[in-house]
Amino acid sequence: ELAVVLVDARNGVVEQTRRHAAVAALLRVPHVVLAVNKMDLVGYDESVFTRIARQFTHYAGELGVPEITAIPVSALTGDNVVAASAHMGWYGGPTVMEHLESVPVGFDRDSAEARFPVQYVLRPQGSGHPGHRGYAGQITAGAFRVGDPVVVLPSGRESVVAGIGLLGQAVETAWSPQSVSLRLADDLDVSRGDLIAPVAHPPVVTRDVAATVCHLADRPLRTGQRVLLKHTTRTVRAFVASVPSTLALDDLSQRPAPARLETNDIGRVHIRTAEPLALDDYAESRSTGSFLLIDQVDGTTLCAGMAGDAFTDHVWAS
Repeated sequence: ELAVVLVDARNGVVEQTRRHAAVAALLRVPHVVLAVNKMDLVGYDESVFTRIARQFTHYAGELGVPEITAIPVSALTGDNVVAASAHMGWYGGPTVMEHLESVPVGFDRDSAEARFPVQYVLRPQGSGHPGHRGYAGQITAGAFRVGDPVVVLPSGRESVVAGIGLLGQAVETAWSPQSVSLRLADDLDVSRGDLIAPVAHPPVVTRDVAATVCHLADRPLRTGQRVLLKHTTRTVRAFVASVPSTLALDDLSQRPAPARLETNDIGRVHIRTAEPLALDDYAESRSTGSFLLIDQVDGTTLCAGMAGDAFTDHVWAS
């Protein structure tokens, strides 16, 4: 919900700063704090802070970051960290701690479509549980209620929520991010990696994934490379069909057809999976719109991915 980007007042906005802003925008972080540190080493000069804040705010705004709060600080002396600085009377905004304690975070649980990745199938043994079959996991978005019509994906089989268990007790409603067990009215073939969602608002089931990724590994990601794709509780085999472009951090332009991504690159990829995935756009659901690409040989995490147009539209259209 909030990210703090730290900048050295002596150096200003550098490539690492731009990368951090791009990652915050990619993750759709709604609140970004720009902490301009080491103000003591530039004589607490207001013009230095103003220049850095203006430059960063313009850059992050181009990426689509909706809210940016710039705060001049000195971590060494404590200026504007917890208590207001005696050296920067020209600054009238909050300290870092004041802002962190007052910024609104959270979400309306009823505004998101319900999503429940199945982590484990419960089949208690014994005469007290004849025919019982429950599905354990964490609700990643929205809320489920007893009686809700639901669909199990990717199979597409429909049923109704017959019961919800929370901490050993039966409840009528459960919501994100609670860990619960769901019982369905019908005896369906449900296993780990399946996704339970409302019949009226299911995610798209697809084997073709267009996404924005941040490449994390030391070795490059290449077109044609075979990988594992981990999405919620489901892991499937996949291959990189194409790498259409990477993002140039200096001017936010696209570099077309790079064929591979290097460490820390942010780029667009097209991925083909061996099995279907129940996938949302990341802009609509962080939990079911995100995934990892993993090396299928040694298990190294290669990329963090966000399905659909993770950036605001004008970034990739520019």
